[in-house]
Amino acid sequence: MTGPRVVHITPALFGDEGVFGGAERYSLELARHMARVTPTTLVSFGGRPRRFTTPDGLRVRVLGPAWHVRGQRFNPIHPGLVRAVTGDVVHCHQPHTLAAELGALLARAAGRRAFASDLGGGGWGFSSWVNTDRWFHGHLHISCYSRTVAGHDERPGAGVIYGGVDTDVFAPDPAVPREPLAVFVGRLMPHKGVNDLVAALPDGMTLELIGRPYHDRFYADLKRLAAGKRVVFRHDCDDAAIVRAYRRAVCVVLPSVYRDCYGNESTVPELLGQTLLEGMACGAPAVGTAVASLPEVVEDGVTGFVVPPNDPPALRARLAYLRDNPAAVAALGAAGRRRVLARFTWPRVVDLCLEAYGAGAGRRVGLGRRARGPV
Repeated sequence: MTGPRVVHITPALFGDEGVFGGAERYSLELARHMARVTPTTLVSFGGRPRRFTTPDGLRVRVLGPAWHVRGQRFNPIHPGLVRAVTGDVVHCHQPHTLAAELGALLARAAGRRAFASDLGGGGWGFSSWVNTDRWFHGHLHISCYSRTVAGHDERPGAGVIYGGVDTDVFAPDPAVPREPLAVFVGRLMPHKGVNDLVAALPDGMTLELIGRPYHDRFYADLKRLAAGKRVVFRHDCDDAAIVRAYRRAVCVVLPSVYRDCYGNESTVPELLGQTLLEGMACGAPAVGTAVASLPEVVEDGVTGFVVPPNDPPALRARLAYLRDNPAAVAALGAAGRRRVLARFTWPRVVDLCLEAYGAGAGRRVGLGRRARGPV
């Protein structure tokens, strides 16, 4: 491999000794696929030091035991970061964390290029006092919505790379019949709007909620709301089990909201909507709310449906339609698979990153011009 040596920095590794979250999954998958074409290292933090190499050739280094800045779980730091920032390019995930900010400073001091992708997290750091955006040569956003809320629409070096799906793993199986089943995959948190999905479930349809509870009160309220309905909670599914659920379902649903059932506001509830992409890759129509980045993922009436947030009756109508119209399910699902193959694969994301890395400082990244609006 002759490309640039890339170091990715992420607060936590995806998995049992890290976090089962979308941000952690994104940084790992991007680094893993990038390692197939250029020398790549993923630096993360944990309770103990570890080093290993994945079958893709990705070198993983976990720095530990990490210290958590001001007790913030997703804002770890470790002195080993100083020696870990090597290579030609440093790509920091979660730019508003102390590790990312120090990574950018270390990269610049060594004459390396620094880039950032905001995956929805952050904590106390230099950005609590000053604007650190210019510490990075480029900002590679995972949606046009992300770029807009960051105020980067006109910033040189700001582009949109979106996210990817492993389309060999997440793929339809014509031998598996579709069932009157809706699937949600993700953390069981109030801003995900899962309560609206449970309330919207029509008769004759099953709902599988695949994900771990991270909010005790909300989980208890969901269990009460689901009583007497065909709702199944599944907390420990691996990729294979999730793929099987997508293949059986007539839709994958992400009903995220700006205002949750407790009255709390979330201004940035979804920066991408990865699970909708995974379900679409498996041939399942996608149903998302008209919130944040989700309309960039779902083409309403083409690959699935976009419904208003906090509106169980509107959601119920779309679920019932998909339950009763297998031909529409097949057509929407096939269109969704085509959309993922054209727009949302990891090799495409890697290519866009490498293009941005090569653009250097102060230049408008070409991918930013191509992604001015929903694709």
